[in-house]
Amino acid sequence: MKHLQIDLEMKTLWPATRVGCFQYQVNVEKKNEEMWKYLKKDIFRKAKDAIFDYGINEIPNIKEARQAYKAFGKDPSRYRVSSEALIRRIGQGKGLYEVNTVVDVNNLISIESGFSVGSYDAARIGNELIFRVGRSGETYKGIGKDEISIDGLPVLADDDGAVGSSTSDSERAMITDETKEVLTLVYSFSENQDLDLVMEYGKAYLEKYAGAKDIRHWIV
Repeated sequence: MKHLQIDLEMKTLWPATRVGCFQYQVNVEKKNEEMWKYLKKDIFRKAKDAIFDYGINEIPNIKEARQAYKAFGKDPSRYRVSSEALIRRIGQGKGLYEVNTVVDVNNLISIESGFSVGSYDAARIGNELIFRVGRSGETYKGIGKDEISIDGLPVLADDDGAVGSSTSDSERAMITDETKEVLTLVYSFSENQDLDLVMEYGKAYLEKYAGAKDIRHWIV
């Protein structure tokens, strides 16, 4: 099982930082039709209601993430937390990309909760992981993108360097059809109890829509 710790500097800058962790076995499929029906029928509507009720920047858990980004020295309007980017797409009527069952459930959890969620191929990352603030000049190749500057962003790293962030993940540990074991992380910068709820329904979603087996889950 992976071991994750939160860097002291990050906790000092934003004491509310926590990470919800799911580690599980899976056979990655192209698409789960039932999940997409649920997403489009119920979750898209909830997201649009949240935009109407709060405005995107004030949606619970997005609001706190934006504040944390400022504390880390990053402009949250230029480097958006991934949950905000997803909900903005829904609000603009653009819909979401269909990737695979693991990434699609990842996005479902993110949209419903307002938390950034990242899923990583467990075989492609080390066992010792740290959630920290990106260092000056630090970059990695994003999924479907060129090199991304992760200076000042909240990043997940192992001994070989950063592998993901709450804004955009790297290619190194991306989920593919060959992935057999996954680490899904829920990045929380909020003091509320929403993360505890996510650990409950997130597990159910992973089992139901991604076919996840032998799920171990914990909060750091």
